[in-house]
Amino acid sequence: MHFTLKSVAILALSGFSVGAVAATAIIRPAPTQLPRSVRPSHYDVSITPDAATAKFKAKVAIDVDVLIPTSSITLNAADLTFQHVRLVALESKARQLTATVGTDPNAQTATFKFAHPIAKGRYTLTLDYSGVIGTQAAGLFALDYDTPTGQKRALFTQFENSDARRMIPSWDEPNYKATFSLEATVPSAEMAVSNMPVTTRTDMHNGYSVVKFAESPKMSTYLLFFSSGDFERATASMDGTELGVITKRGDLSQAAFVLDQSKAILHEYNDYFGIRYPLPKLDNIAAPGRSQFFEAMENWGAIFSFEYGLLQDPSISTQHDKQEAFLVVAHEMAHQWFGDLVTMQWWDEIWLNEGFATWMESRMSERLHPEWNTALNAVPHTQHAMQVDALKTTHPVVQHIRTVEQANQAFDAITYAKGEAVIRMLENYVGADTWRDGVRAYMKEHQYGNTVSSDFWRQIDKAAGKPVSAIAHDFTLQPGVPMIEVSDVACHDGKASVTLTQSEFSKDQADKKPLTWRVPVVAQVVGSNEQTRVLVTDGQAKLTLSGCGTVLVNVGQKGYYRTLYTKDDIATISANFAKLEPIDQLGLLSDSVALGMAGLQPLSDYLNLAQATPTDADPQVWEQIAHAFGEIHDEYKGEPERRTAFDAFAIARLASIMTQVGWSAKDGELATIANLRETLIETLSQLGDAATVAEARRRYGARDNDLSATSTALRRVVMNVVARHADPAAWDRLHAEAQTEKSPLVKAQMYELLASAEDTELVTRALMLALTSEPGATTSGAMMTAAAKEYPDLTFDFAILHIDQVNKLIDNTSSSRFFPRLASGSMDPDMVTKINVYAIGHLQHSARGDADKVIAGIQNRVKRRAESLSAIDAWLAHMHRGMQQS
Repeated sequence: MHFTLKSVAILALSGFSVGAVAATAIIRPAPTQLPRSVRPSHYDVSITPDAATAKFKAKVAIDVDVLIPTSSITLNAADLTFQHVRLVALESKARQLTATVGTDPNAQTATFKFAHPIAKGRYTLTLDYSGVIGTQAAGLFALDYDTPTGQKRALFTQFENSDARRMIPSWDEPNYKATFSLEATVPSAEMAVSNMPVTTRTDMHNGYSVVKFAESPKMSTYLLFFSSGDFERATASMDGTELGVITKRGDLSQAAFVLDQSKAILHEYNDYFGIRYPLPKLDNIAAPGRSQFFEAMENWGAIFSFEYGLLQDPSISTQHDKQEAFLVVAHEMAHQWFGDLVTMQWWDEIWLNEGFATWMESRMSERLHPEWNTALNAVPHTQHAMQVDALKTTHPVVQHIRTVEQANQAFDAITYAKGEAVIRMLENYVGADTWRDGVRAYMKEHQYGNTVSSDFWRQIDKAAGKPVSAIAHDFTLQPGVPMIEVSDVACHDGKASVTLTQSEFSKDQADKKPLTWRVPVVAQVVGSNEQTRVLVTDGQAKLTLSGCGTVLVNVGQKGYYRTLYTKDDIATISANFAKLEPIDQLGLLSDSVALGMAGLQPLSDYLNLAQATPTDADPQVWEQIAHAFGEIHDEYKGEPERRTAFDAFAIARLASIMTQVGWSAKDGELATIANLRETLIETLSQLGDAATVAEARRRYGARDNDLSATSTALRRVVMNVVARHADPAAWDRLHAEAQTEKSPLVKAQMYELLASAEDTELVTRALMLALTSEPGATTSGAMMTAAAKEYPDLTFDFAILHIDQVNKLIDNTSSSRFFPRLASGSMDPDMVTKINVYAIGHLQHSARGDADKVIAGIQNRVKRRAESLSAIDAWLAHMHRGMQQS
């Protein structure tokens, strides 16, 4: 599953035995919430969906092994109604057993009780049943979209993590792997899609056809996929596999980039994993609409994606969109091995899927598109994880999952971004070739099976010839962020000596006793070509570096830790900042602002580094500064005079870069410049820069007569600026455009823009609009998320006031995350009480994860905000005095 790790909120203020946990992870049986007496081996599914009535009828014959005598069979089922139940022994099919049916909606199970105990053996359990087709991405669901000839409806499935049970009564847990045969009765004019190719299509001469698909390989239930609709498909071939991209009719031309990139990615993965992709075909299916929590899903052979993250519309898609589409495809295709071929045993090991797929998407981007310079993206990804990991509500990468709701909440920054960061660090520690050898051995040993983390580390240890798993356990079985303190830098005989002390970076537990990690550290004297590596153990290490001068720790930013320098050392680094590699400039800026906001280092250090950044620094360095300035601007909310002083400084610093970049692309400019241009315009608009707002309005007004005024690259960002600064008349014009827009992709974007206005009355109008059917069933939640960026308190209060209506507009398994996250930007201490009231009234205790994280972030922000803003004020005043004196 793919989540967007976009430029993150750089300034978001938001004691057990590792050895014992590691041992437990190796020997424990697979967790399950179902009785262990019965195990499925094959599902034969026949489904007849009725899209018009949003219902379906189905039949499934499940081959099962009864492992111990039992008088009942319990499996997962949600919102299903059973008509007939039959059990037949495979050895003797003469006798059919019937059962009474009992369902438990809370446990999402169905139990079939038989009059007499069933002996050990092999049976077929046949179930006739019916269910509902939803409007949000859970189970079997429908998406409506506009076309020039009217509205159409397409059907899709989304089963991760625990929603296959909404379409198929099943052992809906990852360790219960089985094979699947699927047939579907669909309108004859529609295309039906599943994991495997179509084997037969029989016209029933009543407007419907029965489509049968080939039997799948052994896989987990959450990877099964079905879709039907008025689709088109483009194909290509690579290494004996048919690759396809499926779109709604009329959009196939927008799939060319993804299809082309899929060929290159598949070839690379076949080589890297040492096992060729095992299915005969691999489709990417693009769907209208959206979810608030994911972009794409790795169904084996049939990757589902929302079209905004996949298709490239030449009239609206930007360089950033192209890069995001590549990452989505690379991520989901990596899952065809990490997750599909080899699957985690239980959801507490979900990082084996998501951390590795995130790492592979980054690796592929660097390898196949060096012109994008995406290696630098490792820094904001890691910073995103650290910001969450430094709060008391964090959790280990390998976490204990007990319930479906906890599994839903496990798809977070720790699983994705920290997982990726730890992998990158350990690959750097053992070497890329050694790491690949370990990955290949792991894939070969466990293909078509289920694993725990220790299975992987065992292969890496073997390939590396040293105990990498000891380091891995430190970073995956305990939470938190190590901090390496640099001290005693001295020069002797042409060599620099330095002392490294390991503590812990925490934003809200100042007196916490630090955990200990074995930390791989890479250090270097600036200007030297020689790097020194050391493993910090037992909290301290001393090392000697080649040459004398400025010492830089975490060279290349591959380590998962923060680096804290002394006052003198950070001053020396600032003086040499322009000499550093861009990735190290990014790392220092990110560490500096995080340490400053946590009160561990003067926040002025960050502002000094931002001042020291040369105008010709890498575009991604300037993007970091722009994002950070935008976050500081937000921290000044409610302090208009103080905010004005900071904004004036930030605008002056960024406007000069904007002048250099310009509004129009230059021939041959770097891809990273296009992304920087977009970021600068958005940030300067956020800061209230009059020149930027005026130019965006001019271009928007001239767009009908001057095509260059809002080129493809500028269209969205110009509209963002206009929407942010809209008055009622401008808002009404945007609303009218949204109503008449025919492209579902553009239409959804425009409704989100309506909710991004700075005017509270206009935001309230947008929120009311979101409760209607006008924006579309899956767009309303996105509108509320957009409104919450500027007005978290207003939006949270509105959503809670209309909670029953809002719950119908978001994924029904995700409300425990959606409502607290609306409030995540709040600076009001009273919001903590509001979230607690919501949690007590609407959540089970085990589902409080996101609520508690948001509360911790708000409490930390409130605690640190006054000190941080005062430090910025003092720095601005000092700079102003210096300018006057000069």
